[in-house]
Amino acid sequence: MGAVFRRLDQDHKRAFIPYITAGDPAPEMTVDVMEMLVDAGADVLELGIPFSDPLADGPTIQAAAWRALGHGVDVERVLAWTREFASRRDAPVVLFSYLNPILRYGPERFVRDAREAGAAGLLLTDLPVGEDAELEAALSSGGLELVRLVAPTTPADRLAGILQAAQGFVYYISRTGVTGERDQLRLSLAEGISSPEQAQAVASVADGVVVGSALVRTLAEEGIDATRRLAGALRAAIDEGAA
Repeated sequence: MGAVFRRLDQDHKRAFIPYITAGDPAPEMTVDVMEMLVDAGADVLELGIPFSDPLADGPTIQAAAWRALGHGVDVERVLAWTREFASRRDAPVVLFSYLNPILRYGPERFVRDAREAGAAGLLLTDLPVGEDAELEAALSSGGLELVRLVAPTTPADRLAGILQAAQGFVYYISRTGVTGERDQLRLSLAEGISSPEQAQAVASVADGVVVGSALVRTLAEEGIDATRRLAGALRAAIDEGAA
């Protein structure tokens, strides 16, 4: 993923990183949606592995995870979709997961199979840096870039350690609490980016912009064409913010 960010930096652009939940709103749509997002200007994709207790996420992504689980979506199917997408497009895919599905699958097996499927990185919401050194080593030594998270409450001394351990990019959690859409933008960063205007503001201070709940909701409620329009508007707004 580093090559993507270096290219964008040279071009004075910022990364557009959309998130979707694998298998939602229908399993057969997942690869088509991933391709559509790249065609609409996504630089990196976050593909969520559905989990039954996504406590760090707000109601929109929680509902998407439950719908996907209801369709029988599991790690194997997510990796199969990743492999199919990678055979068609070269945009990096970051698998977004809670720790439990990875432990159940087997960490070493997961890293091996994810890399073979073409995934570029892994973002785990509930494995803090230093929590389990052996597990972190197993997850980061097989070729997947382990994306780390920091929050507004992260102390400066801990931030230094997180940055040292980070691979790919650092995910800044722009608010305390769960993810979700917000109507207002703070002076510093968006508390859940849900509009092109907010994406534009964030692009003026960050190397990339992650948008999740707004896209997940639009896809579930309005379909792929509306999601394509929103993704295109977000891409244009991010470019304006970086200018």
